[in-house]
Amino acid sequence: MIHRKHPCLSKRGGIWGLCILLLYTSPLSCLGNFSKAKELVYKIKEGLPRGTFIGAIGVDLNLDFNAEPPFLFNLAQKKVNEQYVTLNNTTGELYTSATEIDRESLCPDNSEVKACILSLDVLVLPQQYFQLIKVKIVIEDVNDNRPKFPVDEIILTVPENSPINARYAVEQSAVDPDLGLHGVQTYWLVNDFGVFTLDVEENDGGELTPFLIVTETLDRETQAEYVTDIIAEDGGAPPLLGAATLKIQISDVNDNCPKFTESHLNVTVHGNTSKGAPLARLHAYDPDLGANAQISYAYSERVPRETRSLFHLDRNTGVIKLAGKIESGTAPHYKLTVLANGPGCIPAVATVTLNIIKMLSGPPVVTPRYIALEKDGVVYLKESEPPFSPIAFYTVKNVGSNQKVDCHLEGSGPFRLSPYQLIKNEYLLETTEALDYETTQEFDLIIVANNSQGLVIKAFLKIQVLDENDNAPVFQQSIVELTIDENNPPNTFLTQFQATDQDSDSSGEVIYLLGGDAPGIFELDRVTGVLIVTTSLDREEKETYRFIVRALDQGTPRRESIATVVLTVQDRNDNSPRFINKDFTFFVPENFPGYGEIGVLSVRDADAGENGWVALSILNGTDIFMIDTGRGILRAKTSLDREQQGTYQLWVEAVDGGEPALSSVTMVTVLLLDVNDNPPIVLFPQSNQSYMLVLPSTLPGTSITEVYAVDKDTGMNAVIAYSIIKRKGGEPGSFAIDPQTGNITLKRELSNRGLCSLLVKVSDHGQPEPLYSTVMVNFFVNETVSNESYIQSLLTREADIEVEEKPWFIGQMKDGPERYELFPCQPVLIALSATCLGLFLLVVMLTSYICCKRFKRHRKKKKSETEIPLKMTHGSVHVVNRKIRQISNL
Repeated sequence: MIHRKHPCLSKRGGIWGLCILLLYTSPLSCLGNFSKAKELVYKIKEGLPRGTFIGAIGVDLNLDFNAEPPFLFNLAQKKVNEQYVTLNNTTGELYTSATEIDRESLCPDNSEVKACILSLDVLVLPQQYFQLIKVKIVIEDVNDNRPKFPVDEIILTVPENSPINARYAVEQSAVDPDLGLHGVQTYWLVNDFGVFTLDVEENDGGELTPFLIVTETLDRETQAEYVTDIIAEDGGAPPLLGAATLKIQISDVNDNCPKFTESHLNVTVHGNTSKGAPLARLHAYDPDLGANAQISYAYSERVPRETRSLFHLDRNTGVIKLAGKIESGTAPHYKLTVLANGPGCIPAVATVTLNIIKMLSGPPVVTPRYIALEKDGVVYLKESEPPFSPIAFYTVKNVGSNQKVDCHLEGSGPFRLSPYQLIKNEYLLETTEALDYETTQEFDLIIVANNSQGLVIKAFLKIQVLDENDNAPVFQQSIVELTIDENNPPNTFLTQFQATDQDSDSSGEVIYLLGGDAPGIFELDRVTGVLIVTTSLDREEKETYRFIVRALDQGTPRRESIATVVLTVQDRNDNSPRFINKDFTFFVPENFPGYGEIGVLSVRDADAGENGWVALSILNGTDIFMIDTGRGILRAKTSLDREQQGTYQLWVEAVDGGEPALSSVTMVTVLLLDVNDNPPIVLFPQSNQSYMLVLPSTLPGTSITEVYAVDKDTGMNAVIAYSIIKRKGGEPGSFAIDPQTGNITLKRELSNRGLCSLLVKVSDHGQPEPLYSTVMVNFFVNETVSNESYIQSLLTREADIEVEEKPWFIGQMKDGPERYELFPCQPVLIALSATCLGLFLLVVMLTSYICCKRFKRHRKKKKSETEIPLKMTHGSVHVVNRKIRQISNL
């Protein structure tokens, strides 16, 4: 189809397409005619998440991405390669794909010498840029695999006669797919019982094999088996552990010989004893096992052949039976020497003395009828049987009508033999109390019957107690108190629980489980009882963990016991002191007394004990301020003056008592609040002796001069008001002063010449008492100054000044200085109103209404007249304020 659609394809294009087709079919591709394959190598860790950057092929090839047409990058084998990596087709950047790369799966036969490499072929297109790039991604190993033993339980047999320092290889060594340090580095035992240790040997191939070394003498008869855990540990950080149960079985050696429980027996045999009746039973024991414990009984060579024929000895059971008939010629006494033979041992010797009593009438005969389970003369009783459980009936026979029979029980144990109701010669054997397998496993009883003639017969009975699951496992401690430092590494060993169960077999096998209240961060090995914490603990998050551990046996029904674990997390100094605020700001009035409490800096440390003790100190400004290191109270050593410095910035450090100590720093800002402690300072006029020349022709309303003052305080304490409180010379009401600006204006024409002095009060608005200053403002009314010495003599002359005007704040209650002229009308209105009220009430009301309307119109008119000069002097007010700021800056 392509050739039909493009019949004019160039020759060069055809060759190019052929080369693409033969890219993987020919080892010598014609692509070599265009470009030589390049190789790039990248290294990444295994297990990286999806989208992790690997490398930029285009950048590493120094390609110009501004070229046209743009570059394209393609993977040659997409299905295979995109399983692990993704390639950006436009930028050439490689990223990990959704499938995490597992070095052990990718390179299963990889070794430490040979690297694990993921090889890619990347094509750089289009045709004019074509390159074949060989990309090799080296997958580096991380510690992501635990050591693993091939089996969960390793059984190692050690002879009990092993010499000290004997070595036994643990062939089932652990395997770790990781490489180098991440592989298995060492082995150790959870419990060595004081008789074993573990050594590790490395072969030529670098594989480690653990060897069990015997450090003390072993005795199988004392302890036949040791069960512990063998731990394989790799070299990661943190290390990963693998565990298996190591069961060390002590094999028996024939180091014990048989011994008789009784070395001498006296037996009475009556002449009428029936053939085959058991006369005595010998018992020997050997603590060894198997063939080493096999015992055979035999007569000594000293025993005559005739005696052996009369008294048969069972070589396996040690029972002596009457094999013949006692005749009149039978000897009255026989002494039998019995040997107990064991393999490779000197025989043990016991002596049986038989006393033959020849009687015309034979002894009583005791016949048993068993109620409990019996086999081969052994009765089996469960330990759960209640007291007074029947075992067997015994019937006494061969008793004459006039003979009395005494039947009683010999042997120890909770048993009794008593006549059964009123039936003659019937006896019931029963228990008297509950049996306990853990106390005694078997009893040997003898039923003895004798008649009035002194004839005695004995019947032997062996009772075997069967174990039942009547004991729960018992912990060594019911409350296990543990401690651990916080910030512990994961999988930290805490303790190993040990519970014992006196029952036998599966009823005595104990497994361990965590209770339902145990947090998920704890793990307990059900076989070994090893408790670990899988994560790092933080005391500040939780200080005490309390949960239960269960010990269960394998009996039916299962029995269990519990132990309470109390784990206390010990504090480490891992928390810096923390101030409750990022920074602190305290507002203090100036002139605050020295060593007074400015404020409290609250700081906390989440650690405990000495790690949580915090001491405070000032890093700067210690010559002015001090801090109570225990309570965090900030104080000033001296009284503070806002006019000297209004703001203080301190750096306070909190240091805990840990080792090493941790600290934090906060900034403290102390702002001084203004107190009215500075009276206004008059800057102009500069002296009470200065004066100004005022021409008599000056028109009313003209601004003559101004009083200019400043106050070092702030706020209302620095708001200044001006008022004329006294005058000397001139006519009353000639001058007025603006209470806010201090501007003095002429109010009426000047008719008198000469010196006029005004005493001006400059007061602030401070609370509770305003502060003030006074200044003398002198005017010399004349056309010229002809005699200045005369004026100076007038200024220095002592004279009283008459009071002219009210204080400034009364005038301020009206709309301005001009309102002083309105007050004389008020008494007239009051007198007029009182007169009219006395004459005609209606006239008074009409007159009052008319006067009020006139008063309002008059007020509006005055207000419009006063607003014009205020606007005119607004610029001068700004000039005065600017002067005040400049003086304040100075």
